[in-house]
Amino acid sequence: MTATFMFCCGGEELSVHIAEVVDPQYGMYVWPSAPVLAQYVWNNRTSIEGKKILELGAGTALPGIVAAKCGADVVLSDDCQSPQCLQNARRSADLNGLQNVKVLGIRWGQFDPDLLELDPIDIILGSDCFYDTKDFEDIIVTVAFLMDKNPQAVFWTTYQERSCDRSIEYLLKKWGLRCSEVRLSDFGGDSPNIARSSLPGPHSILMLVIEKG
Repeated sequence: MTATFMFCCGGEELSVHIAEVVDPQYGMYVWPSAPVLAQYVWNNRTSIEGKKILELGAGTALPGIVAAKCGADVVLSDDCQSPQCLQNARRSADLNGLQNVKVLGIRWGQFDPDLLELDPIDIILGSDCFYDTKDFEDIIVTVAFLMDKNPQAVFWTTYQERSCDRSIEYLLKKWGLRCSEVRLSDFGGDSPNIARSSLPGPHSILMLVIEKG
């Protein structure tokens, strides 16, 4: 199945085609956080051209595909033990004619050769990576490692608020990172056609920018 997403900002529009599969694996379909992050990327399109961008837990890779179509040098990554997700990310790139986008298998919290050999990253993307609490520190460890290679790097991430008991504040302090929230209304992320989803449940989405503290 192919889904088409439209993004608008400043009178300009962008159309993106994404490969989706109805599958128990999280990364095979677009979650509500992904279009919001993609809209943030599109809103910042003039500042990301030529930048080195890595999407973590890319899945269908909507934010990373938008970044690539804005002229960024993009690497899409997902769990190396989930080849279907990696294949789906590649298919999304192919659907948009992006032959130069790289797809890598990277496990959060593990320092595999593909992660160690990456060039310094300017912007890290991640939509709804903070889903399972057992993964939170692994994600932040990976982000902190990438920021050690480039202290000016930033992590743009969106997540769907599911419980007030979940927090990454302690982990950010532990790994020397700081976080600021961006209002969705500041970049059009609150538009109904952006934060839409056919998935059940509440869709309260937060947009965060994480940097070295």
